[in-house]
Amino acid sequence: MLQEEIWLEIFFFLVVFCVIYSITYFTNLRKWKKKQYKKIGEYHYLVMKFHLDGTKLILRKMLLWFSLFDAFIIAFVTTFITMLNIGIMWQLLIGFVLLFALIYAIYEIYGRSLVKKGYQKRERK
Repeated sequence: MLQEEIWLEIFFFLVVFCVIYSITYFTNLRKWKKKQYKKIGEYHYLVMKFHLDGTKLILRKMLLWFSLFDAFIIAFVTTFITMLNIGIMWQLLIGFVLLFALIYAIYEIYGRSLVKKGYQKRERK
C-alpha cells in the first residue's frame, strides 16, 4: 500500500466517523430531550442485559459514549471493507460479521464497566 493510499484511508475513516457521530449524537439527544429513553436502543439493551439502575445512570454522558461507539464501529467496518479487494458479496458478508462482533464486544465491555462502577440494581431480600 502506498503512503498516499494510507492517508486517503485515514481521511475516509475520519470523515465517516465525524458524519456518523454527528447523526447518532443529535438523534439520541433529541430523544433524550423528549424523555423517550426507551427508544434509545443502546440504553435499553444495557439496562436490560446488565440489570442496571436507570435512576443512577447519567444518560447525557452515556449518549456521548453511545455515539462514539457507534461512529467508531461503523467507520472502522466501512474503512476495513473498502480496503479489501474481493467480491461485493464477500465484502458484505465480512462486513456484517465484523459489525455484529464489534457491537457485541464493545457494548459488553461498556456494560461490565458500568456494573463495576456500581450502577447495578440492588437485589431485595
